[in-house]
Amino acid sequence: MVDLRVRVDRALEAFVETEIAELLALDAELEPVADQMRISVTGGKRIRPVFCYWGWRAAGQPDTDAMIRAAAALELVHAAAIVHDDIIDCSPMRRGRPTAHEKLGDALAIMIGDLLMAWAGQLFHTSGLPRAFLARAVPLWTAMGRELVAGECLEILRTGAASDMARSLTIVRFKTGSYTVERPLQIGAVLGGASPATLDALAAYARPLGEAFQLRDDLWGVFGDPVRTGKSQLDDLAGRKPTALLALTLTGASEPDRRRLRDLLDGPFTPADATEIRGIMQRSGARAGVHQMITERARSAQAAIEKSRLESSAADALTRLICEVTADG
Repeated sequence: MVDLRVRVDRALEAFVETEIAELLALDAELEPVADQMRISVTGGKRIRPVFCYWGWRAAGQPDTDAMIRAAAALELVHAAAIVHDDIIDCSPMRRGRPTAHEKLGDALAIMIGDLLMAWAGQLFHTSGLPRAFLARAVPLWTAMGRELVAGECLEILRTGAASDMARSLTIVRFKTGSYTVERPLQIGAVLGGASPATLDALAAYARPLGEAFQLRDDLWGVFGDPVRTGKSQLDDLAGRKPTALLALTLTGASEPDRRRLRDLLDGPFTPADATEIRGIMQRSGARAGVHQMITERARSAQAAIEKSRLESSAADALTRLICEVTADG
């Protein structure tokens, strides 16, 4: 896995530097934008390219540099989504650094996110894979973008609304689960000409695992160590995000805790208030409940692999990825 990620990093670096040279050739005053483009692509675990690559291998295809480049394009989709998400959430930090909008303002950050998304399509279509292969994946690429935007919009529309676990899980699936696990894996498999049976097996694996990934991310957003996550613990709480964690808290909390939680979420709060909110979440059983939801979904993903007839190296890699994307930080 380490070697695969190194190769993805190298493919990204080569592509980004070429594109930055083209950007700066237009006007040297764009240097701050170019610097932020580099930063936006730096870091991260390259999970989406890894899933895409192993979808390709699960289809029975061999390792190729062209596939590495195609898979790397998924990381640019993620980088674009992060830039836009940070603007929406007013997040000051990402991966331990000031966010694009914090450094350059919202307007330039929006442009940076847009350009990253355009770069993703460019890298994918110039990866070196046969055009016939790439054409097979266009509907999935389009669906991925649609679902990513739908999930973000639904989160915005539901923020501050009455708690609803079913709606929270819909947002989980679209906003993150789809473009993190399910669509990258499917794109790789379809590029490789996977059989219907293989696609069904991968879908049974990816859907619960994508949900588990976002549920873990929601936990980290509130309980994670900012030194490790690179983000403030206050962002999700300050944004009143309609997470499953919040839905479970409001369902399971005592009436006094529920009233207090609503009071805290209705106004600006301090780090001490956030600590109090975390205490309410603990007492309600919500934190343990989300952990249980993650465990159940990880087991479903594992069961799907065990029932499948995937090639052994792909099955082993996908099994390891279950642990990686669901492990408690």
